[in-house]
Amino acid sequence: MIRLVGHGLILLVLTVLTQLGGLAWLIALPFRRRWLVFPLAYGLIWGLAYVSAPLAGRVPLPCNGEVLRMQSPLYCVLMRQYVTPEMADLAQDTADIVAAAYPGTVTLALDGNFPFFDGMPLLPHVSHDDGEKLDFAYYYSDPDGTYLPGRTRSPVGYWAFEPVGADPCPPVWLTLRWDMGWLAPLFPDRRLEPGRTAALVNALLADPRTGKVFFEPPLATSLGLAHPRLRFQGCRAARHDDHVHVQL
Repeated sequence: MIRLVGHGLILLVLTVLTQLGGLAWLIALPFRRRWLVFPLAYGLIWGLAYVSAPLAGRVPLPCNGEVLRMQSPLYCVLMRQYVTPEMADLAQDTADIVAAAYPGTVTLALDGNFPFFDGMPLLPHVSHDDGEKLDFAYYYSDPDGTYLPGRTRSPVGYWAFEPVGADPCPPVWLTLRWDMGWLAPLFPDRRLEPGRTAALVNALLADPRTGKVFFEPPLATSLGLAHPRLRFQGCRAARHDDHVHVQL
């Protein structure tokens, strides 16, 4: 019974994290050396998803592009870099605009969605369930103001919140608005690069394909950003002063 529950938990965690990882675990279960079979099965499923996702209306964002790429190989391994073709075009066009204004800029994407099926949430996100939402990492510089291409404060691009202005939200229960303050001392001393970050947001807002962009109001004010499609996500959703969220 304990073994059955353990396998069930592994299946659940792999499915929640990667959508298809649980299937790889099911394939490996009949084998005595399942820990050796699992990565082989996962690799096969990963490759099949990569080539077949376009048939289901999703495409992978580049894992090692020069102008646009995923912030970490982890997003690619976990199959969280899939978006609709329209979102992929918007991401690439936006990255090209920022790179044209600031040569040498590398735009880093974070969570998109899984390769298949609308409606399956990409936890811990609330709305990343259809390939039409994508997060971007901020751009950073060293303490002297020198831009750091392809670098972020956090190893995964999230949770390095910017201490800009007063929190617009009162304390509430049942909220995803965590400050993750215990992580802050672990991050390197890198500064938000305001020019590139503002250019990214403005390029997204100027594109007619963009439906809305989530950004924290105090940070938007500090960067001089204002637009009808620039929104506050609300006090119960996760903070958005560590990344840029865009949706079609």
